[in-house]
Amino acid sequence: MFKLAIAFVALILACSQASAHAGKLNANGCHHNRKTGEFHCHNPVDAAYAGVTSVIDGDTVDIHGQRFRLFGIDAPESKQLCTDAVGQPYRCGQVAANALSNLIGRQTVTCAKKDIDRYKRIVAVCSVNGQDVGAYLVGKGLAVAYVHYSSAYVPAETAAKSARLGLWAGAFDLPWDWRKAH
Repeated sequence: MFKLAIAFVALILACSQASAHAGKLNANGCHHNRKTGEFHCHNPVDAAYAGVTSVIDGDTVDIHGQRFRLFGIDAPESKQLCTDAVGQPYRCGQVAANALSNLIGRQTVTCAKKDIDRYKRIVAVCSVNGQDVGAYLVGKGLAVAYVHYSSAYVPAETAAKSARLGLWAGAFDLPWDWRKAH
């Protein structure tokens, strides 16, 4: 009888813990704590996330309602104008977002969490078919290495700059400078 009572209490506790976030967790096991306003996940810090992705902008994607900021890169903002090799203005942020969308298509993207930023996005290294998405964008000159956070993509940026690819073919404001000015 005692063992049955302990089993019953254990069952009640397990059910109450399992339902503590019933319907409140996103696809990655994350939620906002209503009392503290804090965003947290019930996954380890280095958890991998995977799914079909929507592109938000040149350095942000969405998987099942969770935003991911690409680690170590910064792409121009959607409304940012740059000039091409002949001095013609173009929306370089839209070009970066479109290139990211074309790279990903409807394929599964895998993201390895590095951190959470001040906007509650997961900062992650994401890949499609084993290709690092950040390295692709920086290597094509569509984004820059975000050296304030990482030097991982500096070699790709140096190569793009030397080859005058993408942004490096014309003139542009670094994304963080453009954001400060606008």
